[in-house]
Amino acid sequence: MTGRPRIRSTFRPTAPKPVRAAVRGAGALVACASLAVGCGVVPGVTGGSGDDSITVMTWAPTDTSATNKPGMPALAQAYARWINSNGGINGRKLKVLLCNDHNDGLAAAKCARRAVNEDVVAVLGSYSQHADSFLPVLEGAGIPYIGGYGITNAEFTSPLSYPVNGGQPVLLAGLGKALAADCGPVALVRPDTIAGDELPAMLNSGLEAGGHERAVDIRAAEDATEYSTQAEQALRRATEGTADTDGTALGEPTEEAGKGCVVPALGDRTSTFMDSFRRSRADFPEVRTGTVLGSADQSIIDASGGRSGPYEGAYVTGWYPVASDKRWDAMKKVISEQAFADNRIDAADAGTQTTWIAYTVFKAVVEDLGDGEVSADTVRRKLDSGFKISTGGLTPTLRWRFQDRLASVGFPRLVNADVTLQVVRDGRLEAAREGFTDVTETLQGAEVN
Repeated sequence: MTGRPRIRSTFRPTAPKPVRAAVRGAGALVACASLAVGCGVVPGVTGGSGDDSITVMTWAPTDTSATNKPGMPALAQAYARWINSNGGINGRKLKVLLCNDHNDGLAAAKCARRAVNEDVVAVLGSYSQHADSFLPVLEGAGIPYIGGYGITNAEFTSPLSYPVNGGQPVLLAGLGKALAADCGPVALVRPDTIAGDELPAMLNSGLEAGGHERAVDIRAAEDATEYSTQAEQALRRATEGTADTDGTALGEPTEEAGKGCVVPALGDRTSTFMDSFRRSRADFPEVRTGTVLGSADQSIIDASGGRSGPYEGAYVTGWYPVASDKRWDAMKKVISEQAFADNRIDAADAGTQTTWIAYTVFKAVVEDLGDGEVSADTVRRKLDSGFKISTGGLTPTLRWRFQDRLASVGFPRLVNADVTLQVVRDGRLEAAREGFTDVTETLQGAEVN
């Protein structure tokens, strides 16, 4: 077995600044391209200077050639309409601003500056691969970032970040642990991006915990229109051998030849990869697949052929219970009442689910503040006080501390290391085992650079 995977730690403990930094720019006024109706407020939601409303922001990429998450801001809109139709939070209306980060670092920073300029209380349930661009802006203004998608390591190091799930680290560690028992050689196909560079170490930490060799690391363009080269490379390497110490070269054929596994982790482009994979798979019928929620969900499985498609038998790790679980009924009721005709919202999408939980956390904080001031500072102080928040069983009870259990491996803000293991049976995504699996020890087994 090769050496342990290394996870790069980027943690630099800096205290959040209590005052607003002078980061407002004229360009910020046009940067927040709303995903529905211009750059501004949810339709029908009252609010503005002098009223008693609470302003928050949700951002995500949409209409791009790479990963898109339009359901996250759409769910935020529906949530605000529901809250406001029921009297607000402690009588305060919820005002939601939307922004499109365009999968671009400059646009992400402009969204953050817009949040500062509009004096938002928090950024909730958002997705961006460019945490290094937007988090410094939020930190300078003291604005908490609650429930980001967990796509970057920076979300688990910033003292202003309050993640509700374990992001890509726990999904891949959990998947690696599950595949270690059932797979021969494993090939990981992931984006050739900064965020993608972080994925192999996570998967390898789980594989190693199960006594398995490291995965072969295959890079791919995030916005490609086909992946035949990568699919053929992954299939060959999943059957002919394992990786050497740098995770790139083939070894000798293994006893498990023909029983390898391919792990596509390409976000929205995973379905594009699977089209290429299906065409290349004829000569490798025994190769199986495994992936993480966000790269595959029920709609993608259906579109790929269901029980006759390439996902049949695949393991899929997720952060939350399966979409059919009754614990999601409250969210589904809100979607039905407030966004029934909005096809951007998929209740089974991990981004939509994360946004729901982020707003659930924020609602609990504001309710606990009672009639007191609701500002970025008061919300942050409440979260930093050890305040415990229940999400109705969708996650463990959440509580953030400056240094948590995974600080030693560079994730001081990672407070939820639970994953669910699901499997595709007869074309349906089902729970492979009951309850959650905590992968804290798996991640702790990884060394830090």
